[in-house]
Amino acid sequence: MSLHEQLKARRRALSLTQQQVATRVGMTRQQYQRLEAGGNPRLETLNQAADGLNARLMLIPIEKWHAVLALLDEGQSSRPPLDVDPWQGLLDDEEDDHGQ
Repeated sequence: MSLHEQLKARRRALSLTQQQVATRVGMTRQQYQRLEAGGNPRLETLNQAADGLNARLMLIPIEKWHAVLALLDEGQSSRPPLDVDPWQGLLDDEEDDHGQ
């Protein structure tokens, strides 16, 4: 599956529209639409889109590829929900640590 197809599949798995993802990351819907349609984006733009989809880009050495796929398949049942916001409570955690 191409990266463009993966972006689209991830967005659909999160039940988000292209506009919602674009709004999350501060780009226009047309910019995000080009990503899914097979545009040639900069790495910064891909990272930005991944953030909006609660995902991360990763370079995996080819010799580790099958091991990574196997780990991902094993972890299907133990993953947090796809709609968990990784930024939620980020600043609040520090306050909680100090009993506030």
